[in-house]
Amino acid sequence: MIVVLFLTAAVAGCSKEAGSDDPGAAGSNETVRMTPDRTSVIRNPLSGWVMYLGRSWDENFWTSEGYDAMPTSDGTTVRVSDYATTAYLRTGWSTLETAEGEYVWRDAESRYARMLKSCLDRGLKLALRIVFDGRDQGQNTPLYVVDAGAACYEENGVKTPYMDDPVFQEKYTRFIEALAEDFNDPDKVDFIDAYSPGKWGEAHAVLYKDNANKAAAFDWMTSLYARCFTKVPIFINYHRLVGDPNQNSWVDVVPDDTEPLLESAIAKGYSLRHDAFGMTGYYKDWEKSFAKTWNFKRPILLEGGWITDGTHRYWIDPSGEYREGHPEDVREGEYLLGAEAHVNMMDLRVNNEVDVWFRKSFGRVKDFVQKGGYRLYPDQVSVPSEMSAGSRLTISHRWVNLGWGYCPNNIPQWDYKYRVAFALLDESDAVQALFVDTDSDPSAWINGRPTSYEFKLTLPEIPAGEYTWAVGIVDTSKENAVGIRMALPADRLTDAGWARLTAVSVR
Repeated sequence: MIVVLFLTAAVAGCSKEAGSDDPGAAGSNETVRMTPDRTSVIRNPLSGWVMYLGRSWDENFWTSEGYDAMPTSDGTTVRVSDYATTAYLRTGWSTLETAEGEYVWRDAESRYARMLKSCLDRGLKLALRIVFDGRDQGQNTPLYVVDAGAACYEENGVKTPYMDDPVFQEKYTRFIEALAEDFNDPDKVDFIDAYSPGKWGEAHAVLYKDNANKAAAFDWMTSLYARCFTKVPIFINYHRLVGDPNQNSWVDVVPDDTEPLLESAIAKGYSLRHDAFGMTGYYKDWEKSFAKTWNFKRPILLEGGWITDGTHRYWIDPSGEYREGHPEDVREGEYLLGAEAHVNMMDLRVNNEVDVWFRKSFGRVKDFVQKGGYRLYPDQVSVPSEMSAGSRLTISHRWVNLGWGYCPNNIPQWDYKYRVAFALLDESDAVQALFVDTDSDPSAWINGRPTSYEFKLTLPEIPAGEYTWAVGIVDTSKENAVGIRMALPADRLTDAGWARLTAVSVR
């Protein structure tokens, strides 16, 4: 039977070993110093690259897009999905609910169900944005909503409901509730874009019957997602025109209600993303300042704005940094702005954008693997090498984050579920005793600020014998299984993700 103890530890500036003047103390501690793995792709929640899925997906997607044999600028050939943590689908409401109450993802033979399964089979988690505005994309809202009497704006035969229409809100609420029944699952879903009105679902140029209803409609939608997605992180675009009805231009004037609206969403549990990184006419001083305010309080996700395959004239960017015919300049701009914002995730967009990242800017792909998001490891741990039941133990441990982002253990959907734990492993690497340090908090581990803890406990009754000390970052909501992969060499880790430290004798 596994012994599990939940104990607190004091944060300290340096480690302290058990002293021989303590009659109940264990024997001398052994300090283990560890060298990190700085280069491997490590798949952890809300960290790393996000690859995008196309609406035209079929079984040939991985090969037809070249994703299973992508040449790189360093002369190698790789699988794109091997570099990603998450597969992101942005699609229309009407494609997921073809008729009222008919949800395509629940049909295992449907194209969407097969697409999502193919991602999970590759070890990728899922992410979603559901768009209902169809002005630039086609009929994104199911027509049954229109037939039920929702007031709509019509353009080129496409009907988009007004966000403050009560019929639309009723039908949309039922859809999101159904979506959450299956996708409020952190084992398969990394995040949900949870505020998606307006063109492309990017929360600008939003349609209302009465513009005075902007704040009420914002509160309705953000409250809906926050109520439905309690275990999966939810995100909102941070920009100066969030929810704004302005249809004609991307104005520089920031409406007075922008920050209060965003702050109200954050208070409900939202985290942040921006869809125009690299577009310096859109991602400007206001956005930079807002991101800085929330650094290490909420994770930030990056989506590049310029489409460089001919859709956009990226070389006219106000920065003057992008040369015509050199889309790799745009990738560099996105990377540098992402570093400034301390983003946790960056995007590998479909089609030519992925090609540019791998064929021309693969060095930056690898740089983000090494430096972006969070990358955690214990650089030194001091544990007893000999002990017996009733021994008072002191374990010192220090943690380093090699990434510029942070592990968002503090967001409401995670609720500090990740903690450091120490385990006693038997010869087959099975856990025989486990001790959770409830004062440890990965969200406090910021690049350049190593964090030390002193963990005191009394050893309970366990069978005498030889064990191996191990350390891990466990998910306390999943019976203390390792939940965060540490940045350590594979030969130090067990199959379950524990890092072996040193042998210990229990008398």
